[in-house]
Amino acid sequence: MSDKEQVIKPWGGRFTEPTDAFVERFTASVSFDQRLYHHDINGSLAHAHMLSRAGILTEQEYLDIAQGLEDIREEIISGEFNWSVSLEDVHMNIEARLTEKIGISGKKLHTGRSRNDQVATDIRLYLRDEIDNIAAELTRLQQGLVTKAEEEASTIMPGFTHLQTAQPVTFGHHLLAWNEMLERDYSRLMDCRKRLNQSPLGAAALAGTTYPIDRAYTAQLLGFDAPTENSLDSVSDRDFAIEFTACASLLMTHLSRFSEELVLWASAQFNFIDLPDRFCTGSSIMPQKKNPDVPELVRGKVGRVTGHLISLLMLMKSQPLAYNKDNQEDKEPLFDTIDTVRDSLHAYADMIPAIQANHAVMAEAARRGFSTATDLADYLVVKGMPFRDAHEVVGKSVAYGIAQQKDLSEMSLDELRQFSDIISQDVFEVLTLEGSVNARNHIGGTAPNQVKAAAARAGSKLQQR
Repeated sequence: MSDKEQVIKPWGGRFTEPTDAFVERFTASVSFDQRLYHHDINGSLAHAHMLSRAGILTEQEYLDIAQGLEDIREEIISGEFNWSVSLEDVHMNIEARLTEKIGISGKKLHTGRSRNDQVATDIRLYLRDEIDNIAAELTRLQQGLVTKAEEEASTIMPGFTHLQTAQPVTFGHHLLAWNEMLERDYSRLMDCRKRLNQSPLGAAALAGTTYPIDRAYTAQLLGFDAPTENSLDSVSDRDFAIEFTACASLLMTHLSRFSEELVLWASAQFNFIDLPDRFCTGSSIMPQKKNPDVPELVRGKVGRVTGHLISLLMLMKSQPLAYNKDNQEDKEPLFDTIDTVRDSLHAYADMIPAIQANHAVMAEAARRGFSTATDLADYLVVKGMPFRDAHEVVGKSVAYGIAQQKDLSEMSLDELRQFSDIISQDVFEVLTLEGSVNARNHIGGTAPNQVKAAAARAGSKLQQR
């Protein structure tokens, strides 16, 4: 069937003239909602099975519908299916093709349901599967981070606040900070999945149906935890899509932060890491360039995902109950969010294990900027000096170091003792980078043995998913 042919709309009985050609194109959603075909067919199979079980369809009618739907699925997969804008959306395209294939039995499929509960069911089924796909990529990324963190448990680098050298940390500890963010993202996605896993099928247009349907049975067939409780809410709200997009926005914000650090660290000015060539591109004019395009692009994509969240919030903010055509606008932002998050995670899961740390450069950077100043203050406090006095003493020693162009660890004992006579030879045990990180030997600390233990705990948690 071509779009130029006259199409009899399934809803056209009360209309006296055909839909305007522009309006037909303007209101159609089949160009983007056809990706729901697999879940639309699954929902229809469950609905038909329930109708047969309730005696609303005969056994033969159900078998004809089921075979017809499976044949249509194969046509779509093979690319033989002809999508028609005149039939508006994925649901009517499939239903019209079913009727064309099996005759009047195809017209009985829609008994006891509406496109309103049909699309709400399809989106939930689709999003549930995509959350599972995203969670798998997220887990793969976390596994790469945890493995890399264990490898780099003793690699010393500067820790920053305000992008200024603060205290020495280990690269492994830094990577596990990223993993903690992603662990919370995973938890949020699972919470979102749990809340969306309710079946709206059977809510019909808005008020339910007069047919003796069994909503609990269709919910069971489709893997939902239960049917939704209120027919009005079932067909009209999209808070599950908004919640997912909010989770996605936060996840992408975390990836954007990772990206910012990777871009900085891969620069000639930092030179902390080397990104594999396959994740970078060159310049059309400057032959020496190696641009970190993957992290830069991921950093940029957070804007579109957060924009989709705002779009969905604005979409729903003024809608009265129950379903409104506005809700057709929920799909494109949701679909693009899913694609963007899944692809970004896929890229990162491939890239992170391949990153090479420049150990010597990281360690040298940690030696600059007086990163062990706090360790000296802590040393003085242990020796009996009040912290505020210790803070002042160390401040003066840093000022001296700046003037002499010496790090604290490079000063002689006599130079240090001019600021406090309680400083003794053992001070050099805490002024080394190794001594500094090893001293943070508690859960959540940056000591290498703590990093290895934290990586083991994180890895064990990932294996249990």
